[in-house]
Amino acid sequence: MRTFIRAAMAAAILIAIYVFSTGFGASSGPDIADQGKAPEFTDIDHWLNSPPLSMRELRGKVVLVDFWTYSCINCIHTLPYVKQWHEKYKDQGLVVVGVHTPEFAFEKSTANVQEAIQRFGIRYPVAQDNAYATWSAFRNQYWPATYLIDAQGRIVYRHYGEGNYAETEAAIQKLLAQRTSPPEDAKSKSVVGAGADRS
Repeated sequence: MRTFIRAAMAAAILIAIYVFSTGFGASSGPDIADQGKAPEFTDIDHWLNSPPLSMRELRGKVVLVDFWTYSCINCIHTLPYVKQWHEKYKDQGLVVVGVHTPEFAFEKSTANVQEAIQRFGIRYPVAQDNAYATWSAFRNQYWPATYLIDAQGRIVYRHYGEGNYAETEAAIQKLLAQRTSPPEDAKSKSVVGAGADRS
């Protein structure tokens, strides 16, 4: 009986590790829904690759916030996708911000973070969140974690862990399209206005 219980516990632990590392079941999925106003970047130690940014200044853009730390293997696995989205969509209104929140004391070193940024070829802004202030403002609990903020400054999508890359990119595309398209009520007003001018 003890052997069975130990085997069941080991299986449960392995499943939990798999679920966390792949992000299975932890994502909001590709659906975009208003999840509340995005908090400001709070008590950032250093901004790397960029002057300081604020959510208020980024209003009108689509913002991808990526919580990561440079020695986390799951974060390292997601970096190629995040870098690709930055390069592909930066001229269409996407701003990627990496929020580097350390898991270990040695990851608090700015020199270490700068070396990692260079090693991984990261060109987007990175906020060094040593005090976990921005992490706490987002109520985040995971590395890596991806948040998408729409042009109105609302969190509309989140995903924890690896995976869901196609769904995340589809959400980015949808938000960028919404950013450049007038709202439906504005479209209907312009149609009504055009009809009124003709009569």
